[in-house]
Amino acid sequence: MSKISAIIEARMTSTRLPGKHMLLANGKPMIGYLIDRLKQVPSLDEIIMATTINNTDEPLVDLAKTNGISYFRGSENNVMSRVIGAAESVNSEIIVGITGDCPVIDPIIIEQAIQTFIHNTCDYVNNAYIPGYPGGMNVQVYSLVSLKESYRMTNDPLDYEHVTSHILRNPLIFQSIYMVAPLNLYWPELSLELDEKSDYDLLKKVIENFKGELFSCKDVIDLLHLHPEWVGINHHINRKGFE
Repeated sequence: MSKISAIIEARMTSTRLPGKHMLLANGKPMIGYLIDRLKQVPSLDEIIMATTINNTDEPLVDLAKTNGISYFRGSENNVMSRVIGAAESVNSEIIVGITGDCPVIDPIIIEQAIQTFIHNTCDYVNNAYIPGYPGGMNVQVYSLVSLKESYRMTNDPLDYEHVTSHILRNPLIFQSIYMVAPLNLYWPELSLELDEKSDYDLLKKVIENFKGELFSCKDVIDLLHLHPEWVGINHHINRKGFE
């Protein structure tokens, strides 16, 4: 069986909300919730914190050690090479790409993406290319072989920054499957991503509402239907869209 690893892309020097990964909810850093959720995904063999060589990212390395997961340090701007290095450091063949901005991502959705990749002939699976799931439920699954091939084919700095953008632009080279959200999880206007302070305000409310219990995407949707005023907390933010 091929080794499957989740690779968390994270750094502390976000332009919009510096240090966001270490902001607390119920006394735990936001990225700690992401790690907890990844530990609930049955098919994952390893979790890797892929951060930078900058001193500012020491807290992420310390958190990885505390949580018993692997870590890899690489280029700040060439995220593509950082992800490749992270996968190679643990001899992983299948990469589950997650950004550190998704502290409440649903382990069930991640597992579905992995199973979709495993049981189909493809190079790449993505659940955000076709809008449907709330933002912050984004997952990509692809082979290390495909990513390295993509890396050899491009010298565009934007591709280096946005790990799979070259794969997405070349569907004739890389066979892709785009997952579609089921109707009960369809809410593409809802953002559960951690980009700005108002995102943190919303996510903190959601996390603290469940008092440490593991909750699903459906649980969050049901909660926000009960509290529609919460949805407005971060609704004004202009998102970059999927990259």
